[in-house]
Amino acid sequence: MAGKKKELALQMAITNQEQWDEMLAMKGLIAVDVYQLWCGPCRAVVSLFRKIKNELGDELLHFATAEADSIDALERYRGKCEPTFLFYGGGQLVSVVRGANAPLLQKTVVDQLAAEKRVLEQGIERKVIRDEGLVEDKEEEVIKNEETEDDVLVPISESYTVAIIKPDAVAQGKAHEIIMKVQEAGFEILAREERTLTETEVRDFYQHKSSEPSFEELVQFMSSGPSHVLVVSKPEGSEDVIPAWRELIGPTDVEEARREKPDSLRAQYGTETLFNAIHGSTDSEQASKELAFFFPHFKIAAETNINDKEEASVERTLALIRPEIVKEKKGEILQRIQESGFTIAMQKEVMLTEEQVHQFYSDHVGKDYFPALLSNMTSGPVLALALAKKGAVETWRNILGPKDIEKAKEEAPDSLRAQFVVDSVPINQFHGSATSEEAARELSFFFPKEQTLAVIKPDALNEHKDEILGKIQEECFTISQMKETMLSKEMAEEFYKEHRGKPFFEQLVDFMCRGPCLVMILSKENAVEEWRAMMGPTDPREAQQTAPNSLRARFAKDILQNSVHGSSNQKHANEKINFFFGDITEELDRPLQGKEPELERVDHLEKALWNGAEDRDEPMPTEDKEQPQDTMSHSEEGAETTEQTHIPTEKDAKDEEALVPPVTDTENE
Repeated sequence: MAGKKKELALQMAITNQEQWDEMLAMKGLIAVDVYQLWCGPCRAVVSLFRKIKNELGDELLHFATAEADSIDALERYRGKCEPTFLFYGGGQLVSVVRGANAPLLQKTVVDQLAAEKRVLEQGIERKVIRDEGLVEDKEEEVIKNEETEDDVLVPISESYTVAIIKPDAVAQGKAHEIIMKVQEAGFEILAREERTLTETEVRDFYQHKSSEPSFEELVQFMSSGPSHVLVVSKPEGSEDVIPAWRELIGPTDVEEARREKPDSLRAQYGTETLFNAIHGSTDSEQASKELAFFFPHFKIAAETNINDKEEASVERTLALIRPEIVKEKKGEILQRIQESGFTIAMQKEVMLTEEQVHQFYSDHVGKDYFPALLSNMTSGPVLALALAKKGAVETWRNILGPKDIEKAKEEAPDSLRAQFVVDSVPINQFHGSATSEEAARELSFFFPKEQTLAVIKPDALNEHKDEILGKIQEECFTISQMKETMLSKEMAEEFYKEHRGKPFFEQLVDFMCRGPCLVMILSKENAVEEWRAMMGPTDPREAQQTAPNSLRARFAKDILQNSVHGSSNQKHANEKINFFFGDITEELDRPLQGKEPELERVDHLEKALWNGAEDRDEPMPTEDKEQPQDTMSHSEEGAETTEQTHIPTEKDAKDEEALVPPVTDTENE
């Protein structure tokens, strides 16, 4: 109870427009957790905010929660699927953080509080920003019209520097790791590209070092392989980026860096002075020249236009890796994708029929190359990826290179289509969406929207409801329906009728009737599998070992009280949704059906060959006694136990798992 009082004292609860206006009139910095009514505030950050408040002890620092559904000023934040934190000073928006990123939140609080104090004590002009959730439609149109597709604005008040992750670090596969550390250190990456410099480019870029004895060696090294070129900046209100960046990368000499700055990037990733992993501009003049050298489309914005800078939205695009290279080159290609800054939002391997290939490539039917394309696309599993990034469509197509293999080899030898060639196949081995509209259609083909039933069980409802709902929100599920219900014994027996006769059946029924459950319909692409992946294995001990971030690993007490339930496949999901919500499922399913044929996942082929084992509720034959976790069902709710009653055996668990087809949680690989 005492803890609850502390939370209430820490964060003001803002639930209407009048309270919102009063809050904005307060003096100092206000950090506002904007939340949706269905899930409540982000509980995960409360302890962090309390720690910050206790450490700083500053009366100018305030925390609040704001219900977007009931506050007019937050209308456009409604329906968002990730935690959002707004920072206000003097009633004006000064910063936005999306996601429960603890290091970033702490840094933002400290930086913005210091900036607000400078405004109040020294009369410095407050740096106000715009956020997409509060900008009016007409204003957005003006902003978009003022910027071309190729132009990226660098505010004149915001310092920047050019950084290069050199070929030695890229060759060791450390580029992505370095970029993560750069971002964790609070730097903002304004632009990024991978390129292999020619000798001429290296000579031009390093002409100020042409008199040094090691210049020719430097030229050969820098043109020996791909580099990652970044434009790096620090958030507004913080120190000059160049000295901060040079502090992060450390001294030029690697041995000196290891002695004096062991945590620097060069100390961690460099091998010797020439091969020191990272480059950084020495001063603002050099940074300006280097920016023009690598990114000629960058513009320095006038001071009056700083507030009009609009962050480009994250796009998603479809990427296909065709059968001939999936088996042997999958890992290498996925690493290249991640090093290019993409987030793999979803992935799965599927077997396509000729009919599905005709439908997906309907515009290509009748072309000379289509028979070869059809044969290739049906020759084995295709890896489908949903890639997310700012400008994902264009970036992915640039990485792919020209469709014609010979042209790709000639014009873009570093492209994927040029590097991953199958001599016996006349077509390239990759596909990428051409436009954002096409990407949306193609993604819905491979990742159609689904619904699944999710239940927060009695053991977790009282203690962990907010955290579980917050996690659901972070993973961008839509909660189509939700209700709290108390199961009668008859309802519980009917709900778990598949387990009737099992040794643990009575225990499971009794447990589910102990208190209320929260029952939800979750909607999302691949909802069934993504919810199962979020839950983790049925046994929390296994979950803690194989999926430590899963809900059961975090919140389950034992194999009986394992916090959550989820449907094992779409058929079971529909049945259980109908059990709790009745005819409403017909209305809910209609807009999600789509016209795409159901794709046959590779991990379902064995089930199909087993002569309809699912229909007969018979177990599939297995060669190994122990199955890997990612091919076992997470379905309810095997081998429930207490200390005084029957302890389920391995056979009980296998009997339960045999009720549902195996599913591979590839989305979380």
